Amino acid sequence: MAAKKKMVSKKQVKDSATAKKTTKKRVPNPAFMKALKPSDALAKIVGNKPIPRTEITKKLWEYIKKNKLQDAKDKRNINADANLLAVFGGKKQVSMFDMTKLVSKHLSQ
Repeated sequence: MAAKKKMVSKKQVKDSATAKKTTKKRVPNPAFMKALKPSDALAKIVGNKPIPRTEITKKLWEYIKKNKLQDAKDKRNINADANLLAVFGGKKQVSMFDMTKLVSKHLSQ
């Protein structure tokens, strides 16, 4: 005669899976936390004090949302105003994915 299998609920399986995942703590990459000095063009938007790359991105998005520079039809595109034109290398519209690449040219150690 075959042995009976113990019934396990989905909740018990899920709880045991999350218990295994939570044992590892996430460590931020120190390269992102390094304070970088913005160029004069970028300093008009984020300030002239050295700050981490993550904070620069946050401040850029605050500026974009405050001035309603996100394209109405395609939210992935950013329309440049006078301050952002200098940062974006003269481009009037930039995708959010290209923005970080263009901004990195304005950062130094």
